[in-house]
Amino acid sequence: MATVMNRMDDTDNSNHGAANDRSADDGGADGAYRPDADEPFMSLRQQAYFRRKLQAWKEAILRESQETLSQLQVDSLREADLTDRASSETDWSIELRTRDRQRKLVSKIESAIRRIDEGEYGYCEVTGEPISLARLEARPIATMTVEAQERHERHEKVSRED
Repeated sequence: MATVMNRMDDTDNSNHGAANDRSADDGGADGAYRPDADEPFMSLRQQAYFRRKLQAWKEAILRESQETLSQLQVDSLREADLTDRASSETDWSIELRTRDRQRKLVSKIESAIRRIDEGEYGYCEVTGEPISLARLEARPIATMTVEAQERHERHEKVSRED
């Protein structure tokens, strides 16, 4: 009976099984864990996997952003020629637009992490259906199934044409 209870805790989608599912924190001893359709959807292990993936993505964006901005500041100080300075300012402008898009992406990543905390991650915000693991692997910030996203985009297109 205790074995059955432990297995139930291991597959529980809530945090109640965390103490029994030691792999929930590390995604597996070898770090090569990949979510599988054969396991319960959004198990603790899958949640931990996507949380790590999202956090690593966010950290990489922030690190790259900081490095780029630092480099642009150094480069702009070196430009004595007006033409070179104008070119640097154009580069700076493009980079700032890119950083703004990345800031919005970081916000979506943080929202996805919040959805993991709230137990809503991986489920379509429109239909409530599970979002495929393949879609979440490709776009971990996805909030809709492919079908719901396509309907949403068709509706937006019709709305714009009016």
